[in-house]
Amino acid sequence: MTFRRFRILILLGVLVAAVGLTWMEQSLVRSWRGPLDVALVPINGDGSPEAAEMVRSLKTSDFDDINAFLERESARYGARLSPAMQLALLPALEALPPAPPRDGSVLKTMLWSLQLRWWVYQQSGELLPQLGTIKLFVLYHAQQDGVALEHSLGLQKGLIGVVHAYADPRQMRQNNIVIAHELLHTLGATDKYEGGGRPVYPQGYAEPELPEHLPRREAEIMAGRLVNSAGRVVMPPGLEQCVIGATTAHEINFDEGFRLRFAASR
Repeated sequence: MTFRRFRILILLGVLVAAVGLTWMEQSLVRSWRGPLDVALVPINGDGSPEAAEMVRSLKTSDFDDINAFLERESARYGARLSPAMQLALLPALEALPPAPPRDGSVLKTMLWSLQLRWWVYQQSGELLPQLGTIKLFVLYHAQQDGVALEHSLGLQKGLIGVVHAYADPRQMRQNNIVIAHELLHTLGATDKYEGGGRPVYPQGYAEPELPEHLPRREAEIMAGRLVNSAGRVVMPPGLEQCVIGATTAHEINFDEGFRLRFAASR
């Protein structure tokens, strides 16, 4: 065997191993046989004093409503998971994750995804990757009038979320909506909104069986917004007013995961 062929076999072996580990990791977290293992890492996203104070004052209990949301919604689909999530609030990072490309190029996006996964591995300080752990990097920013936050994102491959949030304790509950939204992206959920943030009907609406023109009091989590009685698209005040719709439940394996779980216990 020539050295060139040997090198190709090695590279193919590494690729197969990487694909296998990714499949195993996704199967593990989507089985719903135990609480999600979530590591949350706060970052001062803009270097502001407001963000520094927000990061310094964070407590694990600040994110309890995310677990409460997952517990409540899992019960609606057949099993009460308690807890549904075990969250570890890790020490703050100074390094910023690599920014995604702005031009939407498929090749650049693929390269950025690999770069982000390598960056996450470097920040872990571990020799082996943390399989099965959802890693959420929350970048806090001081509010500026007329300046919107960067778009948050969640990647299923690597179980990575990058969340841009406001450095204001009064925004904590709405920040947690965004965190929960990106967390579900890592489990396979897709967005349920269109341009301008308007929910897509019917899958982006709570109570999708109702006509589209009727106002809602709750939002589908992967839409993140609802249409109120004034016809405006607004973000709900907190996760208490959010639900996991049937399409999202299927995407994150709520329905199948629970069916297999109960079948095995009989």
